[in-house]
Amino acid sequence: MNRLAFKMHLNEGQKEEYKKRHNELWPELRKLLKEAGVSEYSIFIDEETNTLFAFQKVAGDGGSQDLGKTEIVQKWWAFMADIMKTNPDNSPVSSELEEVFYME
Repeated sequence: MNRLAFKMHLNEGQKEEYKKRHNELWPELRKLLKEAGVSEYSIFIDEETNTLFAFQKVAGDGGSQDLGKTEIVQKWWAFMADIMKTNPDNSPVSSELEEVFYME
């Protein structure tokens, strides 16, 4: 099982909307993530900087960030684009984080 972490940026004042949309995560997107081996997916926010920190466990080599060619993920990106910093294809601007410490 691999552990992945990455950060993204939420637009100012969008925390509650971001939480609402994720609390209502589409069943087909949840299913796709599970089928891709993603589990224990958490997203935290640093309210001082609006930085989102995401962590997930993944069975296999990929992760949620590797599903961008699927129709449902592209639809989700478009749905989220108005409240996040995004790339031209609507994918969230994100950067992988290197794990420097782990305690089991």
